[in-house]
This record gives sequence, C-alpha cells and structure tokens, in this order.
Amino acid sequence: MRTARRLEHIEPFYVMECAKAAAALAASPACDPAQGGEPMIFLNIGEPDFTAAPAVVAAAQRCLEAGATQYTPAIGLAALRERLSRWYAQRFGLDIDPARIVITAGASAALQLVTSALFEAGDEVLMPDPSYPCNRHFVAATGAQARLLPAGPGQRWQLSAAEVAAHWGPATRGVLLASPGNPTGTSIAPAEMAAIAEVVRGHGGVTLIDEIYLGLAQDEAYGGSALALGDDIISINSFSKYFGMTGWRLGWVVLPRQLVGAVERLAQNLYICASALAQHAALACFEPESLALYEARRAEFKRRRDYIVPALGALGLPVPVLPDGAFYAWFDCSAYNASSWDFCFEMMQKAHVALTPGRDFGPAFADKQVRLSFASGMDQLQQAVARLSRELRPAPSAPR
Repeated sequence: MRTARRLEHIEPFYVMECAKAAAALAASPACDPAQGGEPMIFLNIGEPDFTAAPAVVAAAQRCLEAGATQYTPAIGLAALRERLSRWYAQRFGLDIDPARIVITAGASAALQLVTSALFEAGDEVLMPDPSYPCNRHFVAATGAQARLLPAGPGQRWQLSAAEVAAHWGPATRGVLLASPGNPTGTSIAPAEMAAIAEVVRGHGGVTLIDEIYLGLAQDEAYGGSALALGDDIISINSFSKYFGMTGWRLGWVVLPRQLVGAVERLAQNLYICASALAQHAALACFEPESLALYEARRAEFKRRRDYIVPALGALGLPVPVLPDGAFYAWFDCSAYNASSWDFCFEMMQKAHVALTPGRDFGPAFADKQVRLSFASGMDQLQQAVARLSRELRPAPSAPR
C-alpha cells in the first residue's frame, strides 16, 4: 500500500527498536533465573518507577463511580486549567492566565497541535543536536524541516543565542528547545534562554520550549520556567514525569492568547479532548500530600543521579556535563567502542543491562554517547553498575 511522502522524513524510533530487542532477550533462558539466567535490567526507557500518587488514584476511582467520564471542552476542564495557573504562581512565581493553558492528550499531542498550527512546508525550525527525536519528527510531519545544530558539552548540550543568530535564514520560523533536555538532562542557563528569546523575537519567530522535566530540576539556578520571559513564549508540559502519570496521557501547553483559538480548533478535530478520567484525577496532583510526595521523589532522583554519574565515571564512561534535571545520564562510551549502538547491544547481551545508543538523538554525537535512565530504583542501578564493571574491567586507564 502506498504511504504518504511525509513518512520519508520520519525515522524509526530506535529507542523502541532497542527496547524490543531487550524485551526479547529478557524472555529468553539467558535471562530466566529459573534456568540459571540473569534478569534484564532496563535502564533504557524514560519512565519513572514511581506511579500516580495515591490521591490521584483515589480521585480516578471516584470519577468512575460518579460516571464523570463524558467529553470535556477541547481545551480541558476549567478547574484543571485554573489549578495549573495557581501551581505556576506557587512554584515559579508566575502569573499565567488560565485562558492561555490548553490541556492535551500528553505532551506529544501538545507538540502536534502547536507544530501543526505554526509550521508548514518550506519552514525551518532550529533545534539542538542532541535532542529528543520525536520533537523533530513533529516538525517534519507538518512538512517543515528541523535543522539540527551540533551543541557539545561546552555549551551544556544546548543551543546558544549566538548560534541561533548565526543560523537564522530566510526560511527559519523559530526554535524548538527542551530544558531540561532529553537525552542529556541539562538545562539552558536563564541568561542564555533570555538571549535566545530576544534573537527569535527580533526575527519575528516563535520560541517553543519543551519543559516536561522542569518539575524535576535539581539546581535552583535552572529551576525557572521560560514563561517568565514573556507571553509570546510557548511552553509544553506534561503530567507524566514530575507527576508520575505516564500512561494517563495528559499534558498541557501554555500559549500566547492569540494562538489559543487555532490550537482549540485543531484539538476539536484531531482528538476531541484529553481523557476526562485523567483530567479529573489530575486535580488531586495539587493536593498538599501529593505535592509533598513529588518533592520526595525529586530528592530520590537526585540521590540516584549522585550515585550513577560518578559510578559511570569510575568505569571509564564519563558524563561530560552533570545533569541538572530529568533522570538521564548522557555518557561517553568511546573508550570501549567506536559505536554506541554496538556498545549497547554488547552490554545488553553480556551484562543484561539495556541502555539507549545515541543514534536517536541526532548525528553529531551518535557514535560515542549513550543515554542511561536512572528512573529505576537504586538497587537496579547498583546491580547494573556491578554487571557493567564485570564486563568492562579493566577500565581503559588501567594497565592491561
């Protein structure tokens, strides 16, 4: 069957290809403890091991019992939009009009809506390399082109204002950034973010920023939202990471007022509304006991980071920039293998540790960098380090 030409610009999601290979191996005798095997440790997928807070689960049960499962407005429940507005005020000191907040079926739907509303064939959108692959594929699906600019460890794996200015061309429509970013866990310094926004404004472009990991910021210097820079900033966010509601598929986007109507029209036609059950349940995310739980989890992610980053370094797998948010370590495997793809499959087969090679995140650092997710528990991380140590010893710096 003939498929649309746009698919030619959508690459496979290699994270999932690796995940399928790891799952197949995990189901084999080599990973079956009953047959003397070693269970697979999955450090490849960016999903917290923490699930929805108890108050959220209880709210969902009440919602089902009350039959509150009908369609909501396409832009979401007014109560949830208002509660998010109050959260921005409490957490970030920002006055965000609820009328600018649109509830979406996950951050993915938010990106689809915004890119569809803003970009078209012939447009160009600047993005850092490395960056999350689906973000550039949302751009490609509109017929526009994502232009990846290599952003190395010296600039925290993020774009600079100077680069944006230097690479802005006649077809450039805007920038799509992420702070904290995936796969690196690093954020854009506030002054640099402000400078980028000014460059984009000066060209009449749009600044779109993925902030789905912002709640998991570990460093106060990077803990603010880019929404502080003005009402023209577009921020994507999600209930999946900080709030632990991955499978509930609920997110939101904060828009300039003049864009809300266009996004609402698209949402009405593309998916009617986000899950009513998820929206009603998410109101309980902002109860004091839920917020206290999320902060405790954030502290646990920091504890895991502070263990895994030096542990990787001791194995000869350095993390060039300390992640200040999210739950990823972006490490360099080049001391052992010139191909991160081969390194990951070797560790999958020998150590039974699933990792993510750099291929998904852009070509500039694809061969040498690997993403490790420390969203798994500390016991899993410690076991993974022991197994990697077993397979990688002696370290490259040690006499052979």
